[in-house]
Amino acid sequence: MFRKYFSIGAICAALAIALGAFGAHGLKEIVSERMLQNFETGVRYQMYNALGLMLIALASTMVKDYKKLATGAILIIIGIIIFSGSLYVMALTGKTILGAITPIGGVSLIAGWIFVVWGIAANKAD
Repeated sequence: MFRKYFSIGAICAALAIALGAFGAHGLKEIVSERMLQNFETGVRYQMYNALGLMLIALASTMVKDYKKLATGAILIIIGIIIFSGSLYVMALTGKTILGAITPIGGVSLIAGWIFVVWGIAANKAD
C-alpha cells in the first residue's frame, strides 16, 4: 500500500503545482475572477489531499490492518477527481452547472478522512 498511495499522492501534488502555475500565469486574462478563484480552490484542495495521501501511505506502514486506510485513500482519490476536477472544468468552460457535482467530491473527501480516522483508531497499540 505504501508505494502505491505515496506515489499517487506525489503525482497529485506535482499536478497541483503544475495546475496552480497554469492558473496563476495562464488563466488571469482568460477567465473571470470568480472562475479563477474556483480553479485555485480546486488546486488548494488537491494539494492538501495529495499530501494527506502520502501521510496515509506512511501510516499504513505503522498499523497491522490497513484496509480502512486503503478505503479512505481510494475515497480521497475519487474526491480529488470529482471535487477539484469539477472546479477545473467549470473554470475552463464557464459551465457553472458542473458546480452541482462538486459537493459529491467533497462528501467523498470527508468520507475518506473518516475511514482514515476509523482505520487508525481500530489499530490500537499492544
